[in-house]
Amino acid sequence: MILVLLKRFLGKSHSHRSDAYPGLTPEELVRQIQQGDIRLRNHFITEYQPYVAKVTSRFSKRYIDPARDDEFAIALAAFNEAINQFSAQSGRSFLSFSETVIRRRLIDYVRKEQRFSQQVPYSSFEVEDDEENIVNPVEVHQAIRQYELQKGMEERRSEILELNRVLSDFDISFSDLADSSPKHSDSRETLIGIGIMLSNDSQMMRTLLGKRMLPIKELLEVADVSRKTLERNRKYIIAVAIIHNGPYPYLRDYLRITKAEQEGRNDS
Repeated sequence: MILVLLKRFLGKSHSHRSDAYPGLTPEELVRQIQQGDIRLRNHFITEYQPYVAKVTSRFSKRYIDPARDDEFAIALAAFNEAINQFSAQSGRSFLSFSETVIRRRLIDYVRKEQRFSQQVPYSSFEVEDDEENIVNPVEVHQAIRQYELQKGMEERRSEILELNRVLSDFDISFSDLADSSPKHSDSRETLIGIGIMLSNDSQMMRTLLGKRMLPIKELLEVADVSRKTLERNRKYIIAVAIIHNGPYPYLRDYLRITKAEQEGRNDS
């Protein structure tokens, strides 16, 4: 146990100085590199290649051959990225910061390599953080993914509230849309296509937004439907046009407007 602690101590004390630039810490060297010293950058990266290989091997739970393994090239690029991003004001050492960046890039790499992820046990992703606590980057990523999903739900609610506000200017409510929504998919796709044609025509949209009325006469010239169809489905067509014309990506996806848009363009 004493030997292990001694090796840790010696390893840490050695890693904070550069053999090529005695007396300067990695943080001081990085600060000079960030000022544009390209030659120093090359020397610094070359000198710390063994460190990068060690971090990569520890992450991968196997020996990493710098000459053959893609993981080393990814980690070396991450080390160079860490040089650009490091800030002494963060309170962290450069080597600690660089290890974090290396691990993040390796995690991204592993996620893209399905073959690799199927061969490596889930527990092999466990690493020690700066305080020597065991953490699992995959679990961290899942937590981030959950946050993104929650954020997406909040953005959907925000879109609905904004759309409700805009539609209220046309005396249209969501209950009106539910009542007027076509029951048959063919009819729904037709009306969505008409709404998209309306949205894509700047003159008709000016009429719609300025006068708060559906430009039925103009639509009859481009849409192969009757006046009765336009009048009966006025609220639905207006809603589709506003959704397609405005900042509502989630609602557009919900209405499958991407598919209908292509069909609408082909018909026009």
